[in-house]
Amino acid sequence: MQPQIIRLNDLHPDGVRIRVSWEKMVVNASIFIPCIDTDTALKQVKNIAEEREWVITTRVQIEAGKLGVRIWRDL
Repeated sequence: MQPQIIRLNDLHPDGVRIRVSWEKMVVNASIFIPCIDTDTALKQVKNIAEEREWVITTRVQIEAGKLGVRIWRDL
């Protein structure tokens, strides 16, 4: 098995690559990123949002028994 290459806009808060189709995320859409290291996830998401000049809202929460970060694209 080949190692996965982490790309610039991939998230990897716990060392596991999470690919998000950022180009498909429209205003008012949200996604949940399950992870343990929520601080790192928030930093990574905020960096991506800044690069794209997006306004986002984030919240650390538990969904379906899993800890993670919910991200809303506001603008």
